[in-house]
Amino acid sequence: MRILLFTIISLCAFTMDKPAYQLFDSSGEPLTYQALLSKAQKADIVLFGELHNNPINHWLQLQLTKDLYKAVGDKLVLGAEMFEADNQTIVDEYLKGHIKESNFTKEARVWNNYATDYRPLVEYAKAHQLAFVASNIPRRYASMVANKGFSSLEALSPTAKHWIVPLPIEVDLALSGYKNMLGMMQHGGSGMKPENFVYAQAIKDATMAHFILKNWQKGSTFLHFNGAYHSDDFQGIAWYLKQTKPKLRVLTISSVEQEKVQALQEKFINKADVIIVTPNDLTKTY
Repeated sequence: MRILLFTIISLCAFTMDKPAYQLFDSSGEPLTYQALLSKAQKADIVLFGELHNNPINHWLQLQLTKDLYKAVGDKLVLGAEMFEADNQTIVDEYLKGHIKESNFTKEARVWNNYATDYRPLVEYAKAHQLAFVASNIPRRYASMVANKGFSSLEALSPTAKHWIVPLPIEVDLALSGYKNMLGMMQHGGSGMKPENFVYAQAIKDATMAHFILKNWQKGSTFLHFNGAYHSDDFQGIAWYLKQTKPKLRVLTISSVEQEKVQALQEKFINKADVIIVTPNDLTKTY
């Protein structure tokens, strides 16, 4: 009777369990957080691909930052898509305590969800005097590419070009991410030249890879935060990093949502080295 009662209680506890997330490796095998941390410690560069409004993603970003700092100390470098390269001086001034937070958030053109999702990372960097790299191309230049192609950037001043990956860049339209984007644009009726839209995505990926490498040194660990689509399928930023330094140890993390988190859906296998699964009805940050 006791065994039966224990079994019933155990089954009830299992069926009532509602995990907020589950980690998987690229093949779909469950992964512990400690295994993720171990992988990150062995990498030169970690590309943490997020869903921008997912609170579990942002919480895990902060936890991984804290634990990597405990492991590698000041050899940890942070960087993010959410800050544009021409704002690096403003980011540095805030981290060093030279300017007020109100000036920083206004002049650095922070995202609308900065306070809830990215401020904890910046404040951690500030408290521990970690470098935080503004890696993205200024959006006005990406917009130029989307409207007029790469050639439009040639008219920019040398100062402006300082905030962009050196041109020209290679764009492989056979990569599935770009290929799918091109297909959607060709059937979207936006009036924009489909190739230019893809080139705008590529210039973002290439610029982020450029500033990551510019601020990475052998022996350091660079933890970069970006939308998952910028590094999914080992493409985007990851592809450009490997084009420059093929032997670089790059760990990619992707984030997906499913109805249930206990098993990884087949369509998400091989999306990244580590895949974070959260429930698709999770409350969003915006």
